[in-house]
Amino acid sequence: MGAAAAGTRVFLEVRRRLQSALLILGEPKEGGMSMDISITPCSLQVKTPEGCTELQLPAEVRLVPSSCGGLRYVPGDGLHLRLQVRAESNAKLVSMFNQSSQAQECCTFYCQSCGEVIIRDRELIRVLPLPSENWGALVEEWCCHPDPFANKPLHPQENDCFIGDSFFLVNLRSDLWQPRPELAPVETCCPSSENHFKLKPKANTKVICKRCKVMLGETMSSETTKFYMTEIIIQPSERNFPIIPRSQFVQSIIAQCLVELSTARSTFRFTVQGHDGKVYMLLWILNSDSLVIESLRSSKSIKKFSLLEDILKADSGSAWNAVKVLYQPCIKSRNEKLSSAWESDISIHSLTLPSATCLELLLILSRNNATLPPSLRYMNSFQLVTVSTAAFFVKMLF
Repeated sequence: MGAAAAGTRVFLEVRRRLQSALLILGEPKEGGMSMDISITPCSLQVKTPEGCTELQLPAEVRLVPSSCGGLRYVPGDGLHLRLQVRAESNAKLVSMFNQSSQAQECCTFYCQSCGEVIIRDRELIRVLPLPSENWGALVEEWCCHPDPFANKPLHPQENDCFIGDSFFLVNLRSDLWQPRPELAPVETCCPSSENHFKLKPKANTKVICKRCKVMLGETMSSETTKFYMTEIIIQPSERNFPIIPRSQFVQSIIAQCLVELSTARSTFRFTVQGHDGKVYMLLWILNSDSLVIESLRSSKSIKKFSLLEDILKADSGSAWNAVKVLYQPCIKSRNEKLSSAWESDISIHSLTLPSATCLELLLILSRNNATLPPSLRYMNSFQLVTVSTAAFFVKMLF
């Protein structure tokens, strides 16, 4: 898709499942300026005395011009209207670890931040998902005899990779270079997907990258290491390290985690906590079928954040699949009561990430929220965002 240089912002959100779209045409710089709008099945064009803005839609999306309706003016936003679309709904997230294709391959583990090789040429024979965090409590319902799995942690073997909600478990052999833990590992017990091993409270078991000193994961035993998905890239060994901007990578991984967990467990609310157990934010998925297309995204307020510089390159015109999310920050004692209520609710799932990554994610969500039209930034007490599945769409909850 393309966009010509012009002064009018065009924002289009397509809902694939509903086969509908919301079109927002930003206010001209000068009040009362005339605007000529042309809508065809494959494009949008807005002409003003200042210039022309045109969006070419992706091939899988076609508008129905005769269905335009609900035209209204929203102060601060501009013109809103709704219309029907014909959009293919077969866009699927690619799993962060494709079990069928990765198994039996030699893979290399890289630090996502700097490209340092963490594990080289590891043949993965078994790539298996870990059970949910409550699996131990359900064993009593499955077995008519004493729990055969009691106190038996699920340790991956030499050529195994176990997949949790937001991490990988691998076995580090002595003949491979190993990331250096800051302190010696401690004994473990009682496995689950989210809190797979419970560590002694004061032990420091962080695994850090030797080159950039980023936290990659934690040691779970003398041989087993947990790597967080937001910090590691796993590639077939014949491929080179892919250079992916940090903010895009974090968004993509979090979006995939949220969609996969909501699909598998029918849960749509999440707490995101650091490896230190501190809750950083609350997330609530609204939908995962949005396609966002826009031109002339405003980036003045975020140029000082180097983490987000890679996003600015596409601000003149872009289209991306998005997960629409409500979020509520919980740092600096914000939303303590709400956070406490969510933590005690068994229907709400918890995701654990390195604390530094939680802060990165908060910055990304804040940035995404600020780029939305003002009327879409809040819903009740929450902020709204879009998170792309190449990145994502987020609204804030307050």
